[in-house]
Amino acid sequence: MTEMVERIDDYGRPAWIALMVVGFILFWPVGLAVLAFLLWSGRMGCGRGWASGADRRERFERKMQRMREKFETWGGNYQDRGFPPTGNRAFDEYRTETLRRLEEEAKDFRSFLDRLRMAKDKAEFDQFMADRRSRGDADTQNNANNQPPGGM
Repeated sequence: MTEMVERIDDYGRPAWIALMVVGFILFWPVGLAVLAFLLWSGRMGCGRGWASGADRRERFERKMQRMREKFETWGGNYQDRGFPPTGNRAFDEYRTETLRRLEEEAKDFRSFLDRLRMAKDKAEFDQFMADRRSRGDADTQNNANNQPPGGM
């Protein structure tokens, strides 16, 4: 079942919409079931599936990995990008070098974004801990002020 869902996911929203329409045409409960699944799973961007940015990024990475695997099973090499030689060696070398440089810049940018997210998370956590400590100090002072004389 999950393999079929992943296969339809590879085609995207239009495939899900087409499946839903065909389901309604053939037998309306099937179309209704597909619609409920789409809303419940968040594949249409609504319902409980409002995924965070990290979830969307992970789903995108999974899809890209599946596409790379499919490409490699067809006999291609992911690094080749399927570009045949043009016959002009200078251009082919330029294209290869440019693609390598762009991939390196994209990797550097992703690592920069990861560091930025980490710094933001750390700042938020530090702020939370500082608020918690200040709240804890205030609670301790309030409890000490509310104690009756004589310790009990």
